[in-house]
Amino acid sequence: MADNLSDALKKLKITATDSTADSLEGCLDCLLQALAQNKFMRNPCVDAGLIPPLVQLLNCKDQEVLLQTGRALGNICYDSHTLQSQLINMGVIPTLVKLLGIHCQNAALTEMCLVAFGNLAELESSKEQFAYTNIAEELVKLFKKQIEHDKKEMIFEVLAPLAENDVIKLQLVEAGLVECLLEIVQKTVDSDKEDDIAELKTASDLMVLLLLGDESMQKLFEGGKGSVFQRVLSWIPSNSHQLQLAGALAIANFARNDGNCIHMVDNGIVQKLMDLLDRHVEDGNVTVQHAALSALRNLAIPVVNKAKMLSAGVAEAVLKFLRSEMPPVQFKLLGTLRMLIDAQAEAAEQLGKNVKLVERLVEWCEAKDHAGVMGESNRLLSALIRHSKSKDVIRTIVQSGGIKHLVTMATSEHVIMQNEALVALALIAALELVTAEKDLENAQLVQILHRLLSDDRSAPEIKYNSMVLICALIGSEPLQKEVESMAFLEVVSKLRSHENKTVAQQASLTEQRLAVES
Repeated sequence: MADNLSDALKKLKITATDSTADSLEGCLDCLLQALAQNKFMRNPCVDAGLIPPLVQLLNCKDQEVLLQTGRALGNICYDSHTLQSQLINMGVIPTLVKLLGIHCQNAALTEMCLVAFGNLAELESSKEQFAYTNIAEELVKLFKKQIEHDKKEMIFEVLAPLAENDVIKLQLVEAGLVECLLEIVQKTVDSDKEDDIAELKTASDLMVLLLLGDESMQKLFEGGKGSVFQRVLSWIPSNSHQLQLAGALAIANFARNDGNCIHMVDNGIVQKLMDLLDRHVEDGNVTVQHAALSALRNLAIPVVNKAKMLSAGVAEAVLKFLRSEMPPVQFKLLGTLRMLIDAQAEAAEQLGKNVKLVERLVEWCEAKDHAGVMGESNRLLSALIRHSKSKDVIRTIVQSGGIKHLVTMATSEHVIMQNEALVALALIAALELVTAEKDLENAQLVQILHRLLSDDRSAPEIKYNSMVLICALIGSEPLQKEVESMAFLEVVSKLRSHENKTVAQQASLTEQRLAVES
């Protein structure tokens, strides 16, 4: 077999450009048989420099030679990103796309091209080259002709990785892929056949993927008047969990800029999402819950939407999922509530006095296995205080054991979380110092503030807010004693020459205050 392969390699290298189709087919047959029987033959093929003449053969007009060449290249380069990258660098992608257009009536050649595209599209470097071809147009054209499930599936397997590229997303939308996907959904939604259920999932998932691109999403939104947007909305009340999921994810993707969010809230999307959530409260579908909460969170970002969504009862709808034990749902629930109460004092106070919510937050602040949930719980706890500025809220959080978590949050590696914690703690010290005094002492807040002020790496806003907090804490006798025992005056006096003027000014004020109290 090795001798036969060696002969084939020599012939291919010598005659790739000028031999007859018959002799080439014979060489390629021999090569394919050898590769099929022994995968270790791939390296000798590469070592013998076979890839360049094979790539050259893709310019041949004989369809059988093209087919065998494509298969040979596929076998040699299968499962090797290095060799696939080599093919990409040799310009094989535009050549294959051109072949697909010319020989779209040849089922075997078409299949060969699709298999090659599927393998190459996994590489990030390929997508830029694909974007410079008319691959989107060719694939959509081919897709429209398919009747058999297997053939559609093969095209889907190429479309999915290609659609991860934003340029190709837009090309696919412009080539009419969305209309094909909507047609599949319409045909398969009520079917219980396995193939149809699989096709429905693939089509709706791909639809959501296309909406991840800013340009493709905006093109399909069409100011909220687009037929595609309207069709996707109709998926939300569907009885199919897959369509409910895709519909909610699509709304979350459309809700990626303020204009779209405001339009959707003004046109009743919130009620549709709340109705959907209501269907999934008891033993509901976790992925649907997560998607609907994601959409509501995004819609709550624009300032003008918050009050409208609170009036519509979104907070109450979201709180129904407090019992959820699923971290992805917990994470989105927390994010949605945090967005809703931003600068909404009344809502923040109402939620902050909700003992069940606060106790759950304190519990989730200890969810060390789920960093996202733990972080969002801390941030919501802080937000309830910062936006309500309410003594009742502070008392509820103190009684529920939340103070220690806010103090720990002040040591976070994320400056934004540190800052949120320090502002909340300063409000606690200003409004309810006596109530929180013991918890602040036990959590070693004073020692942490000393460390933050001494650390040159602390951001200016962290140093500033730490000094504001120190000034508030010395209103407590035990905390003042701690401040005095740790030589804060020395640390603060150094900050008077800080390059940030606000920090330097606060250092002077803090130094004066500490000197008076000592």
